[in-house]
Amino acid sequence: MSRLSEKQYTRRAMVAMALYTAFMLLAWPLVRTTTSVPLKVCLALAPVVPMLYVISLMFRRIRDSDELEQRMHLVGLGVATAVLGTLSLIAGFLSAAGILKLDGTVLIWVFPVTVICYGITRWWVSRRYGADAACDDDAAVPRYVWFLLGGCIGLATAWFSRHSLDDMSEGFLCGAGAGFLGMGLISGITRWQRRRQVHD
Repeated sequence: MSRLSEKQYTRRAMVAMALYTAFMLLAWPLVRTTTSVPLKVCLALAPVVPMLYVISLMFRRIRDSDELEQRMHLVGLGVATAVLGTLSLIAGFLSAAGILKLDGTVLIWVFPVTVICYGITRWWVSRRYGADAACDDDAAVPRYVWFLLGGCIGLATAWFSRHSLDDMSEGFLCGAGAGFLGMGLISGITRWQRRRQVHD
């Protein structure tokens, strides 16, 4: 496999996330209405395919990094795993005690929570090492613009499709859209502060 540039990683991940969103909007609502078990399995697992591709992109990115970047990635993944394990343990005990009622749909949030914790931790670790995980000055389109665009698309889709979506799909779009907007704002503000410090 050839080594991908940062721009290629970002583009491919964004395409995969767009496919994931499309599957959640188009395929997932059909799961409850179809009676064929094989078709139900295919529709239910359709959103998993682009996410598996995103995981493979993350693996390739870590593999192709230098030693310092690998350390930052692995610390981020380690903290994300610890946070997710702790939350699962707390939720499991509360559910077993009958205090918190959980069904299987909560498992859908395992991967997004892992990615969010990983991203935040890796950003914090990269700052401690004097690097900048959000550094994309050479990119044709800055990363914060992609995040803001993704957030706006998610929220707009949730708004315009609110009458045809079930609660889970609408909640997913609102949560993902708000998350992307938040990451875009943080990334944009960080980039603006960095440029201001350089000019000063």
